[in-house]
Amino acid sequence: MTKTALVTGATSGIGKATAQILAKNNYKIILCGRREDRLEVLEKELSKFTEVHTLSFDVRDKKAVFDSINSIPEAFAKIDVLINNAGNAHGLDPIQNGDLDDWDAMIDINVKGLLYVSKAVIPQMIERKSGHIINIGSIAGKEVYPNGNVYCASKHAVDALNQAMRMDLNPYGIRVGAIHPGAVETEFSEVRFKGDTEKAANVYKGFEPLHPEDIADIIHFVVSRPYHVNIADLMVLPTAQAAATILKRD
Repeated sequence: MTKTALVTGATSGIGKATAQILAKNNYKIILCGRREDRLEVLEKELSKFTEVHTLSFDVRDKKAVFDSINSIPEAFAKIDVLINNAGNAHGLDPIQNGDLDDWDAMIDINVKGLLYVSKAVIPQMIERKSGHIINIGSIAGKEVYPNGNVYCASKHAVDALNQAMRMDLNPYGIRVGAIHPGAVETEFSEVRFKGDTEKAANVYKGFEPLHPEDIADIIHFVVSRPYHVNIADLMVLPTAQAAATILKRD
């Protein structure tokens, strides 16, 4: 039976790679993102493999989240897998120099956005007593590093919410798990450094980081386990990385 997966932050990086691998493995895909042009391109690509529906909204916008998810057509309405991937980092400043708008963006997207989307999808999983939620965290949710402050706090929140969801949804047979990547080469650092591509490139210089496809492959493995198996918490690092700030560079 074909399952349906909803992927947030699907227009780039891990979200895009996850949508691609799931589409090629017979999942119907609901692509969620802010950038309509990218959604259209990805929809066209994935439609060669499966049925695709797109939703353009910002996870920070509570009304838009619920309106969008409530508008899903009947053919896609039964969401079997939710991939809470949308997230961001803004700035890399010590706490005393932090930008309030950056703080708001990270908390609103990484924490509140994850909650809004989950709240919109969970009721149907409870009704069916089945479903699978994958929360994309970060090594920053397991340890704190200098100047990471609010970003690390937001990802620690994801880690806590993942554990709490698993407890609260346990009576309904819903699987909940998190994947916490280390250094993955995506648009992440460009966003963090506000478009400074030189700074962003330096983050990955001298070692081979993870690629979005590496995490997508793991997500596919996790969601394709027999239903009695729940991979609850998984941290994934490039071989060159031992901790958030310990990297073997050439």
